[in-house]
Amino acid sequence: MKGKNKPTSVDIAHLAGVSQPTVSRALRNSPLVSLETRLRVQKIAQELNYKVDVNARNLRSQRTNTLALLLFEDKGEGERFINPFFLSMLGSITRATANRGYDLLVSFQQLSDDWNAEYEDANKADGIIFLGYGDYTTYIKRISELDRQGAHFVTWGPVIENQPGLFVGCNNEQGGQLGTQHLINNGHTKIAFLGDESKDYPEFRDRYRGYLNAHQESKVSVDESLRFNAFFSEESGYAATKELIKSNKEFTAISCASDLIAIGAIKALRENGLKVPNDIAIVGFDDIPTAEHLAPALTTIRQDTFAAGQALVDSVLMLVNDEKEVSSTLLETKLIIRDSCGTHNG
Repeated sequence: MKGKNKPTSVDIAHLAGVSQPTVSRALRNSPLVSLETRLRVQKIAQELNYKVDVNARNLRSQRTNTLALLLFEDKGEGERFINPFFLSMLGSITRATANRGYDLLVSFQQLSDDWNAEYEDANKADGIIFLGYGDYTTYIKRISELDRQGAHFVTWGPVIENQPGLFVGCNNEQGGQLGTQHLINNGHTKIAFLGDESKDYPEFRDRYRGYLNAHQESKVSVDESLRFNAFFSEESGYAATKELIKSNKEFTAISCASDLIAIGAIKALRENGLKVPNDIAIVGFDDIPTAEHLAPALTTIRQDTFAAGQALVDSVLMLVNDEKEVSSTLLETKLIIRDSCGTHNG
C-alpha cells in the first residue's frame, strides 16, 4: 500500500482475490459470502487498518422502497414491440411488489448503457428486474458487469449452470417435450419445429431439446430438415412456415417455440389452403392471453406468470436485504390442450 494515504476496498479485493462488492458484503457479515471468505477479507482489512466510510455506506444503504422493471423491446418490421407474454407477467410482478410494500418503476432496457448507475447508484430503485434480453450472448456480457458491480438484479430467462447473475425461468426442455409428446400421442410422426437452437437463444434451444427428447422416448425418428429458424415474432413464424411449405417436406404437425411463431404459422398455412387442425396440427409455447381466443384456440405450453412474478420479486428482495443465499429458480410448465392439435389418422 506504499504511496497511498489510506487503503480502499479495491485494495482489499485485490489481496483477497475477490470482487469489490464481495469485500463490501464480507465486511458487513453478509450470509451471501462464505464464512471462509468473510474471515479472509476481514483479516486483510484489519491488517491494513482499513476503516469503513460510514457516511458513504449510509448513503449507499438508503432505501427507495422501489423496484425497477426493465422491459426489452423486440425488433419488429420497422417497429419495436413488447412480447405479450411479458405484458401478461407485468400484473403478477406489480401485485407481488405491492404485497411486499414496494413501488414498481417500469421502463425499457434501451434507456441506459449502465443500468446500475441509472437505477441503484442514482437511488431510483433498490433492485432491478429484467424481462427479455434479445440475444443471450450479448446480454450475458452486460450481466457479468452488473454482477461484478454487486448490483441487485434478477432476470427472467434461461437457468444455466455457472451463469453470472440471478435468473428465474421455466423448464423449457420439459415444456418442449410436453408439447411434442402430445403431438406424437395424437398420431403425428412428421413434426416440424419452428425455432432457433443456437447459443444466442438458449430458451428456444432447450425447447428444441425437449422436442428431440419426445421423439427419442417414443422411438420416433427425427427429420432434422424439418427444423426451420424462427425467433420471437408472428412475422418470423409466418416466414419460416412459408419456407417449410416451399421445401415440399412431408409434415402433419408443427411444434412452435412460441405462441407468436404459432400465430404466424397458422396464417401461412391458411394462405396455402391448409386447415388447422384438420390438415396440420399446431402446438405453441407461452400461453399468451390471445392464445385461447384464436380460431382455432391454440394448444400450448403454459408458463406460470403468477409464480414467475412472485419468484422474481422475492429473489431480488432477498438480494437487496441480504436475507440468505439466493439461487436461480426453475419453474415447471403445463400443457394446455385446446383445438389446434387434432388426431392424425394417416
